Amino acid sequence: MEVEPSSIDAILVTHHHSDHSKTALRASKNWDSVLLSNLETANRMGWEPMAECRTFESLERIVVSDEISLLPIPVPHDDADNVAVIASNGDGRRAAVVTDLGELTVDLMRHLSGCSHISIEANYDYSRLMNGPYPEVLKRRISGRGGHLSNKQTGEALSEIVSERLESLVLCHLSESNNAPHLAESEVLMAMEDRFSGSIGISQQSGPEFSNWLGQSEPERIST
Repeated sequence: MEVEPSSIDAILVTHHHSDHSKTALRASKNWDSVLLSNLETANRMGWEPMAECRTFESLERIVVSDEISLLPIPVPHDDADNVAVIASNGDGRRAAVVTDLGELTVDLMRHLSGCSHISIEANYDYSRLMNGPYPEVLKRRISGRGGHLSNKQTGEALSEIVSERLESLVLCHLSESNNAPHLAESEVLMAMEDRFSGSIGISQQSGPEFSNWLGQSEPERIST
């Protein structure tokens, strides 16, 4: 993407789980970026509000710069005060990042409607999870309200909000044990039928293949 770290104005941490937060404080200091989180996440991470991070409330619009604002939407996830994030560049175009949740709330669905770009988890294939080696308690946790979205849940949700304004879609947070890229992509596309004409990509554990941002005309391949 050729983004200089020094050009990053802010880092928003959605929740305290280590795969979303571990190096955020160090990165914000190294890059002189504002660190953003809600108060629960700051407390769980041991960050000092005001001195080390700026805290926000759910559904509080955060003005990052003249070009972008962020809206945190609360979502259900085990042992975490998690948020999805809607980014706006001020001209009516919006992008969303949605991971680590067991179901999509009414508030979230309303804000996803009309987005130009959506990155959303499709964590597991239900059949693979239920027939796999995980203990029953873990299967229930993953598939419960505080767990993760299945391919089917993500497809059904997107089928409700898809419109001609949706230009690109990235499926992320795929389980290596309970999912596969072709399963996630096919189930989501099948749910949306022929109403989606934008680009679709898969972000795997090693990261996404393409970048998408507000105002970008075409997805750009990320060099490795």
